[in-house]
Amino acid sequence: MTAGEPLLPPLSAGEWGDDEYAAFGALMGLPGEKVPRAGSGHAADPLKFDIIGLLARHPQMARRFLTFNGWLLQRGELPLRLRELAILRVAHIRRSAFFWGEHTKVAIEGGVPECDISRIAGDCEGFSGVDRLVLDATDELLRDGRAGDGTWHRLNDELGTHQAMELIFVVGTYAMLAMAFETWRLPPPAGSATLPG
Repeated sequence: MTAGEPLLPPLSAGEWGDDEYAAFGALMGLPGEKVPRAGSGHAADPLKFDIIGLLARHPQMARRFLTFNGWLLQRGELPLRLRELAILRVAHIRRSAFFWGEHTKVAIEGGVPECDISRIAGDCEGFSGVDRLVLDATDELLRDGRAGDGTWHRLNDELGTHQAMELIFVVGTYAMLAMAFETWRLPPPAGSATLPG
């Protein structure tokens, strides 16, 4: 095995079965039988989503996790901009090329300017207000394993309790995913943005 070869590759087309489709369906809000089949070429073909194909190697765990993560991404109250700033900061600090590439695309498609994305990889100068609060809180959570009392009170005052709670779960979820995918050497999507040095 070479240094760059995945330790745990995504499922191949022939490895998808009912349990694996049900896991992917949990993310999409569909029953497994409605999920496009692997290799179909459909826009939601599971083979186009390496992260899902990897998680689906443990379909029961993936089904429950993807239900939660799908809720955070699609139905949570934290605005897309703030969520993506936090995820990209996690990707930068945890050196996750996969999540930097994947979530640069999500952020740009959601209206986050490329100049803001570039600044996340630095010292976050130029950010202010709630953006800076979210980025500083993300750094604190990753560094200390908790938000201090002052940070929590500021988040709660600025974002409200629901969004402040979601921010902590977003940071924790993506720190965990970055750890998992770095362990398994999941490469970033082809043609995605390169993690800055």
